[in-house]
Amino acid sequence: MEKELSLLIDKLPGAEVYGTADKVITDVTADSRQAGAGSLFICLKGATVDGHRFLQMAADKGAVAALVEDLPAKQPEGMTLIKVADTRSAMEEVVPFFFDYPGRKMRMIGVTGTNGKTTTTNIIRLILRKAGYKVGLIGTINIMIEDQVTEAHNTTPDVVDLQKALYAMEQAGCDYVVMEVSSHALALKRVAGCEYDCAVLTNITQDHLDFHKTLENYRDAKSLLFEHLAEGKKPNKNAVFNMDDPSSPIIRARTKVPVMTYGKAPENDIYPLSYTIEAKHMQLKLHTPAGEMDLELKITGEFNAYNVMAAVAAMLVEKIDREIICSVLDGFDGVPGRFQLVEAGQPYTVIVDYAHTPDGLENVLKTARCITKGRLWTVFGCGGDRDNKKRPIMGGIALELADNVVVTSDNPRTEDPEAIIDEIFTALKNVPAGKQVVRLSDRKEAIEYALEHAAADDVIMIAGKGHENYQILKDRTIHFDDREVVMQYWSEKKK
Repeated sequence: MEKELSLLIDKLPGAEVYGTADKVITDVTADSRQAGAGSLFICLKGATVDGHRFLQMAADKGAVAALVEDLPAKQPEGMTLIKVADTRSAMEEVVPFFFDYPGRKMRMIGVTGTNGKTTTTNIIRLILRKAGYKVGLIGTINIMIEDQVTEAHNTTPDVVDLQKALYAMEQAGCDYVVMEVSSHALALKRVAGCEYDCAVLTNITQDHLDFHKTLENYRDAKSLLFEHLAEGKKPNKNAVFNMDDPSSPIIRARTKVPVMTYGKAPENDIYPLSYTIEAKHMQLKLHTPAGEMDLELKITGEFNAYNVMAAVAAMLVEKIDREIICSVLDGFDGVPGRFQLVEAGQPYTVIVDYAHTPDGLENVLKTARCITKGRLWTVFGCGGDRDNKKRPIMGGIALELADNVVVTSDNPRTEDPEAIIDEIFTALKNVPAGKQVVRLSDRKEAIEYALEHAAADDVIMIAGKGHENYQILKDRTIHFDDREVVMQYWSEKKK
């Protein structure tokens, strides 16, 4: 991919150009370390790092032009500078144009919500592939182009990385892109240049209030996906809503495309006629506009029933055959780190889940309670530098729903793990008779404590990190995988 620099400048009315515009741009980047011959470097001002400081480094690596807000004392030799009022806004215009708007060429399904995005998008991807389409997926765990997998670093990548990924998907011949769309991405316009065909709302519960400040702001950010859905030129656009979530009627009123609904009530387009939850599977019979679906699922939990209904709705508005949908759902065995059973030869059940919000923790503990014959354990913590209001809420939920609570560290980041645990413990002062609460800030010790003290027929829910194989500390990121801790503990115990 390459474009004349003059064409990029034409997208930026009012820009001041210092140097020649007679150059060919072969790449764009906002990371000076990734600059190369012929690239355009975008200087972004972040909370802790100012990209203007790395202008010369980008030039030394071969960048021939740069978007800037501030002119340097000395212009790098041979580099053309394009001065704009706001480099982020300029990036939103220039980058999708540079890649020829790949998000307008493929059918785009965006799934947003506090919980359920990863499972829902993975189900949709499998159904579309079974229907014969080439599919790209962008999510919390990874980015996939058909079977090619790369690790994801954000739920929704920044503008540059997203457009590069979409361009690669288009070049690979993808018909569809299935994408988790975060509230941050919508609020910060990371999805600039994308035109969605179908938008799905799973639910909205408390999360990310460190960024959005209020639940209303959080909901309004999610709403942007639906408000802009009618824009553009693509045909057959639709929105899918979970009508059991109180935010759905509010956002639905702002939506100007046809809507399909799901939920428990018969007034919805899709609703359960019956469902039975077992330890490792569930039966789910659905009423749908395409006829009843009698499903034998290898995933379990009421929250997964909602994820299945969301995926079914999205596929029906995309005109996918009912039999294809059913065949994929019957074979779907879940996503790593999402209510994942860990089998290490132990006499009790161990489950690892990504639940890191009050609603998420409540959902998985309620499901775990349904399959618990003995005592229910939960090992969890809360992330640092994130919404601290949810910490005591999650502590209260854990105490209410579990018999044994082990509070530990999650990804503390720059915060003191003990201080985070203190905030969780404000809800753990009055422990009912028969229940136990333990605090162990070392996550490995906390998991091993539960593994050592659990009895046959108990269930241990290890929540918060799910698929993650790392832990973010104040000064470094270390390798850490909840599942590995369980396997290693029992491997050594058997010796």
